[in-house]
Amino acid sequence: MKSELAMFGAKPAVTPENRRLEWPVVTDQDRAAVLRVLDHRKFTVGAKNEPEIHGLESEWAEFCDTRHAVAVNSGTVALELALTALGLQPGDEVIVPALSYVATAMAPLYQLAIPVFVDIDPVTFNIDVSQIEAKITNRTRAIVPVHLGGLPADMDEIRALARRYDLLVIEDAVQAQGGIYRGERIGSLGDVGCWSLNVEKSIPTCGEGGLITTDDEEVAERVRSLRILGEDLSTEERLYVSATRGSNLKLSSVLAAFTRAQLARFWDYQTERDKNVPLFLQRLGELPGVVIPTTPADRTHMWHMLRFRFDAEAAGLHGVSSGRFRAALRRVLLAEGVPLTHYQIIPLPGQPVFQKQDAYGQGYPWTLPGTNPQRYDLADYPVTCEVIEDSLCLRRMHLNPDAGPSMDQYADAFERVWRNLDVVGRLARSLDYAPPWAAVPGYATAARDGAA
Repeated sequence: MKSELAMFGAKPAVTPENRRLEWPVVTDQDRAAVLRVLDHRKFTVGAKNEPEIHGLESEWAEFCDTRHAVAVNSGTVALELALTALGLQPGDEVIVPALSYVATAMAPLYQLAIPVFVDIDPVTFNIDVSQIEAKITNRTRAIVPVHLGGLPADMDEIRALARRYDLLVIEDAVQAQGGIYRGERIGSLGDVGCWSLNVEKSIPTCGEGGLITTDDEEVAERVRSLRILGEDLSTEERLYVSATRGSNLKLSSVLAAFTRAQLARFWDYQTERDKNVPLFLQRLGELPGVVIPTTPADRTHMWHMLRFRFDAEAAGLHGVSSGRFRAALRRVLLAEGVPLTHYQIIPLPGQPVFQKQDAYGQGYPWTLPGTNPQRYDLADYPVTCEVIEDSLCLRRMHLNPDAGPSMDQYADAFERVWRNLDVVGRLARSLDYAPPWAAVPGYATAARDGAA
């Protein structure tokens, strides 16, 4: 009955203290790490014998089972410098998934390279490897698989294609810290692995940061130089001589020290997530119409983000589109205290920056001589559109190792809502509805709204 739902006046299923949990968890270890930097006063990688950045690089390389790790000031910069260090040239094409954070597809533009998008798998939400080969052309130079949400992509198939066509593989591993794929560490599976230490990541810093991992010593050296205006810091005395183009993209020692403290606790935290999350998913998986994240047996899920798809027909709401169902569910569940959100409201090729195909004026890089024309039409990415249309995500809160009680209450809220699906159905039918990407210029048309 209506009175059981919080949006109609009942007490929310989730108590105030369990609605939004702290992340990252900041402890005395983190505070001591930051104070350590203030005491030794070596704040950047340019300081002689600086311990924190070099310490983080050594520990991260070991964590990822790679020979080298190089710290930079963001995950986006990690992607950009990886492509630069690997020799991407203007007009080269870089294959990326149609669903990711925009940085994945933005990074090639800094090399005047061109992103080429591939639709995603409807279950893993990673790039659909069966569609990659059709997108390979005479200009293709690299593939950037994203381990979205913490689940590793199908790397063996991707690496096989890369060998066949002589392509580079750059792992966008920012959401899968610690992941394992068929016995190998994420970030060690391609030519380069790229990481973010953004405050929302499973291993964060107290702000922004990033890392690049590789077994190639020359690539690592190029990145080290690129991050500090083309200088070589291996000399006994800093010479301030730039041998190549670069920029000031260094990580702060304070941020590195904070991450080292977080890294030291990571596996303890992950052990708790591996208890909390499956129990939560088990309860939600019993509700008709809720499609929970799945994990193939040959890889680990690091649970960075939990994406749920919603099927109105399976829930018994006949004639209600899954998009309307999702929109109604979000309203009802937010009222109950469940912090569900969207992650991306439009496939990457629909982002205005790619629709305009004019990153630098005069249509560059798309108008460079010899480039292939690109069609960035949402109709070419139906699975990505469907997933965005019918899904919501739980982010950040569940990373807290003490999230078990909160997730129990989240599950209570779902179960309460499912006891009142008739009310949700009426709400869904009454909504003035448009799909998430309707807010993006050029896509707010009835022909694209997909609404029933």
